[in-house]
Amino acid sequence: MDLDSLLALVADSHGFRCEFSADGAAMTLSGPKDLVVRLTGLRREAARRAREDWPMLVSEHLAHTVAVAGEPLDACDLAQVRPLLRTRVNLADDLEGERVVARHLSTDLIEVLTLGYAGAVRPVRPEEAGCWPIPAGQALDLALRNARDDERLSVARADLDGVAVWRLTGPTASAAAHLRHLEDYLPVPEDGVLAALPRAGTLLVHPVAGIGVVRAIERLRLHAQREAERHPDGLSPQVYWWRAGRLTLIRADLVAQDGQTRLVVAPPPEFARLLAAIAARPPR
Repeated sequence: MDLDSLLALVADSHGFRCEFSADGAAMTLSGPKDLVVRLTGLRREAARRAREDWPMLVSEHLAHTVAVAGEPLDACDLAQVRPLLRTRVNLADDLEGERVVARHLSTDLIEVLTLGYAGAVRPVRPEEAGCWPIPAGQALDLALRNARDDERLSVARADLDGVAVWRLTGPTASAAAHLRHLEDYLPVPEDGVLAALPRAGTLLVHPVAGIGVVRAIERLRLHAQREAERHPDGLSPQVYWWRAGRLTLIRADLVAQDGQTRLVVAPPPEFARLLAAIAARPPR
């Protein structure tokens, strides 16, 4: 069965009559409500997928179109929604199976393209972004620039049991987007910074500037754990290394042994080599 036949069949199963535009770029539904279904992005997505995936793609696309029919703007029209695009960071495991426009920020975190207005924010689906004249990666970069230009973070110093950190907070869930422009807020040393993202609107940062960074990993990890568990918008309890535009997980797990809990840190090889080099430097 071809894509148009599937579209007509699924529309009919929902009580709609359908009519395709001459160029096949849209389908007009009439029935329980009248609406226009954009098809350019769906056709592009279908071309990338196996035919056995088409029924699921069509069903999800029509259901989504009906669900967002009351939105004031057409998400398939980049000119309309361009200023409203942002990114939000999610745990990769939380998005398993969801079809959204996204890319990995680290092994366990995903940067999701979102659309928001009137206080509501939702992910952008591939069929919507597939209508735009730019690729998904460029759309994500555009959303990051929007966050940088429109959403300035507040910056404050904080003390985590003797470890000094910078705390960056914002009114929206896009605070992590500002990692890519951290130099706009504070000095970033050549070796980068430690970063924790305990909540969607919060960044905790400590410069990698001496062997004290080992203690900072412990303090940031424990603080991020508490903050992530305490708040409904908790994100990650882990600590990361941000350097040269790349976020790397520094795995640190709380392990119970012999009635005690200790923190076991497993730094990635590149960071372990950096720690060894820092330890070998003569004291200043």
